[in-house]
Amino acid sequence: MQTSVVKVDPVSPAVESIRQAAAVIREGRLVAFPTETVYGLGANALDGSAVLGIYEAKRRAPDDPCIVHIAGLNDLARVTTMPVSRLLGLAQRYWPGPLSLVLPRAQAIPDVVAAGRSTVAVRMPDHAVALALIRESGVPIAAPSANMFMHTSPTTAEHVWDDLAGRIDLILDGGPTRIGVESTVLDLSCDVPTVLRPGAISIESLRGVLGPAVALADVGTSSGAVGMKSPGTSPKHYAPSAELMLYDGERVAVLRAMAQKVADFIGERKEVGALVTDEDAPYLDLPGLVLVRLGSGNDLEAVARHLFSALRELDGRGVSVILARNFPPHDIGLAIRDRLTRAAGGRVIRL
Repeated sequence: MQTSVVKVDPVSPAVESIRQAAAVIREGRLVAFPTETVYGLGANALDGSAVLGIYEAKRRAPDDPCIVHIAGLNDLARVTTMPVSRLLGLAQRYWPGPLSLVLPRAQAIPDVVAAGRSTVAVRMPDHAVALALIRESGVPIAAPSANMFMHTSPTTAEHVWDDLAGRIDLILDGGPTRIGVESTVLDLSCDVPTVLRPGAISIESLRGVLGPAVALADVGTSSGAVGMKSPGTSPKHYAPSAELMLYDGERVAVLRAMAQKVADFIGERKEVGALVTDEDAPYLDLPGLVLVRLGSGNDLEAVARHLFSALRELDGRGVSVILARNFPPHDIGLAIRDRLTRAAGGRVIRL
């Protein structure tokens, strides 16, 4: 398969480019497109065969569902049986935006989209290209991240190309994404609203709207007997090719332990990298270490935006192991922490 790349303005995409991509969607084929979070790999959410193509292209596990993307509240009746009136408070506050809601699914949504469950995750992306594509296609679009399954998520069209060239039909290149980590997933199908995956919409913000009872699922607890309620919740996910060693604890003690481990690896002639904030970098200024900075630890939004591209950069520089220090579990720091913990397969070195 030949993969085409079409550059689009992320704010005012050309009508002809969107029409070209929408035709691909309507034909049951696959389009990668930018959202405000990461790039998604889209197919007609009402066409089970088309969505199956996503799973084949990504080599995605069948128990991992897709998020269905819509362009307006009028689309909700096509994807969920929950009345729009029950969602207005959240929708008016957070949509368009990086919040996915797990809802009872409508009959029109095929089993493959929802991994066989009776629920479906739905969101309205805050990106002109994504919204234009959904509207022009005339159907809701199922779209997980546009990368090989369990690999580091794509935040540029180049990342999509590296993983999926020759496996999908079209990439809409709208430049780097704005947020850099996937949407917050909030489960509204259970008695207590539960965040299954943290993202840019913080649990603190959601509690401000829904009350203090909003719960947070633990890593690895979101799967069920049929399939997961939300994508990105398997214990290992978002992983670079290199082994990721994640440290947690008091800052100076962690950085000293990381420096010693780097020295040990270099002594063993291993190619080793580190993922650090600007403030931590001086502690790891060691000969032979490949150091990639995430920006200031005082700007966690910037850290989130750079996280996946930094992991991909370290892979590209040929390291076999990556060391990183964990982030505080509040606001978007919780999302960064979640992605790093899953990228490390849930193995955290606690000091």
